Amino acid sequence: MRGQATTTSRRRRLPHARIRPHDWAFLVAVTAAMLGLALLPWGHERWAASAGAIALVAAVAARAWSQKYPGPMPHVGSWTLFMPRGPLSATRLKEVLQPRSGERILEVGPGVGIYSLPIAAALAPSGLLDVVDVQAEMLADLLRRAEKADIRNIVASHGDAQRLAYPEDIFDAAYLISVLGEIPDPAAALRELRRVLKPAGRLVVGEFVIDPDFTSARRTRELAATAGFVLERTVGPRLAYFTLFRTEPVPV
Repeated sequence: MRGQATTTSRRRRLPHARIRPHDWAFLVAVTAAMLGLALLPWGHERWAASAGAIALVAAVAARAWSQKYPGPMPHVGSWTLFMPRGPLSATRLKEVLQPRSGERILEVGPGVGIYSLPIAAALAPSGLLDVVDVQAEMLADLLRRAEKADIRNIVASHGDAQRLAYPEDIFDAAYLISVLGEIPDPAAALRELRRVLKPAGRLVVGEFVIDPDFTSARRTRELAATAGFVLERTVGPRLAYFTLFRTEPVPV
């Protein structure tokens, strides 16, 4: 599949993502928490407690605003995507998703490609990874990183998860990590994912509580069930999990 790392435009240009209120609140929460931790070893307990209180209030505000104003992380905040993922590492995703050479897989909301590159490498030499994102800037960064890593089996499309520009039953699997809560209509996105997945196709949803757009495992299961998915298993704690679904039960 060499020579296939491309960007295609399948929809009209989408609105540019602006810095959201919860991005500012999240930045304040992280900064205050780090400041509080830094003050503790110096014996400034009161200042540390004050910083901790500010972090808590900012975190609550970020969560409330994320639910009121769902939307993609703006490109200006893409540097945060390089932070360690802990339980949501690319290695663990591969263990749950089980990508195989020759498969065609879809990633929704890839950002700069933290997961895209290792998944695409696992699909080589004959598999293909399609990625779709509402921000062309993110896709450009992803493709630059893929070219630098000599990964050529990624096809990037500028589009909307709520209206996927793909025919039915073409993907063996799909995944979205820390993205479900950013989509204004997550139920519509999940219905679209089920439409484009093959019979018994796999869907992995990953969420981490440190993300202001965090969607609980219970809510994810409810949305997926409404879209027609069948729960297979959940990996990891409730606050940092991968959940694997199928479009239909797998015969035993």
